[in-house]
Amino acid sequence: MQKILRLFLLLALVAAPVLARDLGEVVVTAEYTTVPVRVSANTPELNDLALRAFHVHGRYRLTASGYSYDIKFSQVTGTQVRVDITKGMAGTPYSSDVATGRDASDALLRAADIAVVKTNGVGLKGFFTARIAFIGGGGGRREIYTSDLFFRRVTQVTHDNALALFPRWSPDGSKLLYTSFFKSGFPDIFQIDLNTYQRTTFVSFKGTNGGARYSPSGGQVAMVLSGEGTPEIYISNAQGRQVSRKTHSDSGKASPCWSPDGSRLVFAMEPGPQLYTMSSGGGSPSRLMTGFSYAAEPDWSRTNPNKIVCTVRSGSYQIAVYDMSKGKAEIVSKAPFDGIEASWLADGRHVVYTARDRSTSRLCILDTETGKSTPISPGSFGPAMQGNVWTPGL
Repeated sequence: MQKILRLFLLLALVAAPVLARDLGEVVVTAEYTTVPVRVSANTPELNDLALRAFHVHGRYRLTASGYSYDIKFSQVTGTQVRVDITKGMAGTPYSSDVATGRDASDALLRAADIAVVKTNGVGLKGFFTARIAFIGGGGGRREIYTSDLFFRRVTQVTHDNALALFPRWSPDGSKLLYTSFFKSGFPDIFQIDLNTYQRTTFVSFKGTNGGARYSPSGGQVAMVLSGEGTPEIYISNAQGRQVSRKTHSDSGKASPCWSPDGSRLVFAMEPGPQLYTMSSGGGSPSRLMTGFSYAAEPDWSRTNPNKIVCTVRSGSYQIAVYDMSKGKAEIVSKAPFDGIEASWLADGRHVVYTARDRSTSRLCILDTETGKSTPISPGSFGPAMQGNVWTPGL
């Protein structure tokens, strides 16, 4: 049992990080792949938020001159923002739309997503309205929080006063699954209703219970249980019942994730670990030849079925993308600090991930095409890690 628990914690926390000076920030020069834009809003608060949003997006380059588009946001009511777009320095009218949100800031982010769709030129979806569930705190006391993408509204969800791990959204954004040690001293899986904040025990078998993740439909949950000895992949219904074992080997498994259509799973398996896929109904796993001796923490893109983001080790830990059409993985972070625990944003190009050094960790947005990385969790918040993304309507 102790050996299995150590394996679970190793895969959850990876390894000791390396030292970095400016945690999370990676600036790249990629003018030939970016769209130069001028961005502004008619109130200071909305102006700051609009600039911050387009600053993190790797497809855009903010500039005061020589821009392809001039994107202007105007607050119309307390819950509506209009976005007017003109083309070029001549200011040729291009489009005008009004977005409605919970408040003006939310409406601005919705309007900014409209602007991205209309100006990016390569078919990207917007991702600014995404929400994040993540772990905050250090040591043996880590709690679950939720936030908008830019940490303007941060809510503490759990108060377990224990080690919590791996929060995962339900497809409709109404619930979270997570692993916690607070009840028995061993990892169990819990479910939280985000409307009532009522917590229920989802799975609590003998041994370790972790890595729970909803299927795209929300009707099933994949998880890792060790009650029969080796950590294996199991699938239950959405209530944690009708639990069925799907893998059978002596090798430890971790981090199951569903394909966009729910027909397959990708997961990490020892030795290495390495990435494997298999039918969600069971069967023999097939190894993905990443080209790295260590590959873990997979996340399958909902909008680009060919892409699986993962953590690899190449000196330090870095973010890599495995391309199913090419049959190989490439490092996309290339930062002087550890990059782990990536979760896809809605456009299938950017991810939220954890940047770590020896003293702390921060959540960042990474452009997997250019390597640009921008911190989104403020340093004043303290350690933030294991972000999982949910986008309304995706």
